[in-house]
Amino acid sequence: MAKFKKAVPQYRRYTRSKAGNVMYFAILFLAGAFTILPLIYCIITSFKPLDELLIFPPRFFVQRPTLNNYLALPSLLSKIKIPISRYFFNSLFVAIAGTVLHIIVASLAAFGFSKSKVKGRTALFWVVQIMLLYNSITLAIPRYFIYTKLHMIDTYWVYILPAIPSATGCFLMKQYMDVSVPDVLMEAAKIDGASVRKIYASVIMPILKPAWMTMLLLSFQEMWTIIPQGTIFSEQLKTLPQVMSSISAGGIARSGSAMAVTVLLMIPPIIVFLFSQSNVMETMSTSGIKE
Repeated sequence: MAKFKKAVPQYRRYTRSKAGNVMYFAILFLAGAFTILPLIYCIITSFKPLDELLIFPPRFFVQRPTLNNYLALPSLLSKIKIPISRYFFNSLFVAIAGTVLHIIVASLAAFGFSKSKVKGRTALFWVVQIMLLYNSITLAIPRYFIYTKLHMIDTYWVYILPAIPSATGCFLMKQYMDVSVPDVLMEAAKIDGASVRKIYASVIMPILKPAWMTMLLLSFQEMWTIIPQGTIFSEQLKTLPQVMSSISAGGIARSGSAMAVTVLLMIPPIIVFLFSQSNVMETMSTSGIKE
């Protein structure tokens, strides 16, 4: 009987050695440190006094940290006619409104492209993918003519409306929906008597949370730092980054205050990133599986 016993194949397991693990994590650490180096330098520079800003060759670390660059911001902004709270409100309103509307429209479009039976949806989705090849600079002139015809110049709409039909958001959500939302789940909801609106709100959107949290981060960051070019002339409608950029135009003597402004403007996007980082990783690892 032993002669006819089938030999069990032996599988060899390959693992990294301790030296390999150390090398692997060392490379990842160096890559991560190099990525955040500009952020660290910006924070450090915001605490440098003027004499250390003018020293040559420049030093990376600060020798005598000071808060003068932050304390000088109120006096630098005291000459503007509009209260700084108005600029802050404009930035916050534009960022929140543009982000929310973008997520709703992108998810609805992705729902139609992924789960509807409308004829021509594949051709329309190709149009969306072609839109990924163009940026705002390429379309600046035709967009300006459209804004003029729609009487959007010097209104909040010139901030918000262009951010709503984003090809990137529609593409990411559609790809994620193809992978994560099975058709049988929608059929089960229909059998239970759910309408299309109910399926979208109660079934699709909860599953799409990683995708729309990713778009929350990307869209909020873009809308928070938006500076309109030639479309906003009223001081009442200008955003915080636009008025803060005037500090950076003061030359090297204001470079410390300019770095302080940059640090303050980075705080809201960083908070949003910390809130949504796990969902961002899940979406990026899933959205490219199909197509």
